[in-house]
Amino acid sequence: MSGRHSNKTGLRWLLNALIVLSIGLTALLIEPPRQAGAQERRTILDMLFGFGRRRPPPVYDDVPIYEPRQREPQQRPKTRKARQKAKPTPAEPAPVVVEKLPDAKKVLVVGDFVAASLGDGLQTAFETTPGIVIETRANGSSGLVRDDYFNWPESLPAYIAEVKPSVIIVSLGANERQQMSIDGIKEKFRTDAWLAEYTRRVGTFAALARKDKIPLLWVGVPPFQSSSMSADMVTFNGIFRTEAEKVGGNFIDIWDGFVDESGKFVMTGSDINGQQVRLRGSDGINLTKAGKRKLAFYVEKDIRKLLGDAAASGQDVPGADGLKDLVVTAPTANEDIIQTQPISLDDPDLDGGTALLGGAVALTGNGKSPRDKLVEKGEVAAAPTGRVDDFRLAKPETVISNPVIRN
Repeated sequence: MSGRHSNKTGLRWLLNALIVLSIGLTALLIEPPRQAGAQERRTILDMLFGFGRRRPPPVYDDVPIYEPRQREPQQRPKTRKARQKAKPTPAEPAPVVVEKLPDAKKVLVVGDFVAASLGDGLQTAFETTPGIVIETRANGSSGLVRDDYFNWPESLPAYIAEVKPSVIIVSLGANERQQMSIDGIKEKFRTDAWLAEYTRRVGTFAALARKDKIPLLWVGVPPFQSSSMSADMVTFNGIFRTEAEKVGGNFIDIWDGFVDESGKFVMTGSDINGQQVRLRGSDGINLTKAGKRKLAFYVEKDIRKLLGDAAASGQDVPGADGLKDLVVTAPTANEDIIQTQPISLDDPDLDGGTALLGGAVALTGNGKSPRDKLVEKGEVAAAPTGRVDDFRLAKPETVISNPVIRN
C-alpha cells in the first residue's frame, strides 16, 4: 500500500509542475505588444521568479518621479612609471680654433675626390698648428686622361701663383679608368699606347709641379671595393712613384692602411689611435671622417719634416713670459765629484791580482789537443780521476768517499 501511495504523490507533483509551466507559457504568448517608452520584454525567469532586472521607476504623466542617478564610469588610476633619466650623451668637444700666423707656410693639395678627402684630413691634423695653412684645390671628377672637362696642366700654375705654397701635394688616378684621345684617336684603357701616353702625362705634370723647386709629395691611390679597380690602382701607383721620383719628388704609399693582413680591401679598420672604425663609405669608394684622417696621417709626418719649425704647435712651445719662471740650478762643485783612476783592460796588475779566483795557477799548454797527441804520437791522455774510463788500480782516497758496507 505504501508503494502505491508514493506513486500517486509523484504523479501529483509532476501534474502540478506541468500546470505551472503551461500557465507561464500562456502568459508569455498573450503578453500585449510594447508601447513607446516601455521597458524591453522580460524573460520567463523574470516573470516566474522576479529576478534578473531592476524595477523601473514609477511614471506620472509619462515623466519619472525621480531621475535615476547615473553612475560615472570609474576611471582606472593612472600608474606613473618611473622614467629612467637618460644619460646625457657626452658632447663632442668643440674644435680648438687656433689663429694662423701671418707668415704661416701654405700647403697646396690638388687632385680629384681623393685629394679633397686628403685636404679635409689635413685640415683636422693641422688645426692646432698656427704655422701651417692647408689650401685644397680639388675637382672630384678630374684627372689627366680628359683635358676637355678639366685641364690640370693649365690650372696648376694658376693655383701655385695664387697660393704661393711651400709644399705641393698631388693625388690623382681614381677617375682614369676610361679611354683616352691620342692625336684624335680614341685609345682603349690599359693598352700599350694608353699606358705610354698616360705615363708621359704624369711625368709632365710632376715636372710642372717641380718647376719652381717646390717640394712635391705625390700620394698614392687607396684600394677600392672593386677588385678590378684595385688592380688598376696598383698599376697607377707604380707609374706615380716612378715619375714623381724622376723629378725629385717623394711618393707616399698609403695602400697598407686600407687593407687587411692578406692585402684585401676592408671597410672597417684601425684608425690613427688603433681603434676599429668605419674607414670607407657604403659605396666602397669614398672615405669616412676617420678614413680621411687616416689618409692624412701618412702625409702629415712628411709635411712636418719638410716645414720644420713651422709645423710646431703653438700650445707646446712656452713664450717669453713662461721662460722667466724656470729655475736654473748651479753646477755641481768639483769637490763633490769622486775621481777614480781609469783601469786599462790589458793591465791586470793595477788591482793587485795576477792569479785567477781561488789562487790556482793558470795552466800552460803547448797548444796540442788530446786528439792531436793521439794522432801524431799515439799518446792517450789520462782519464780524469773518478771518470768511468779511469782504469787505474790504485784509486786516490778522494774517489772512495762513500765506501760500500757489505755484510
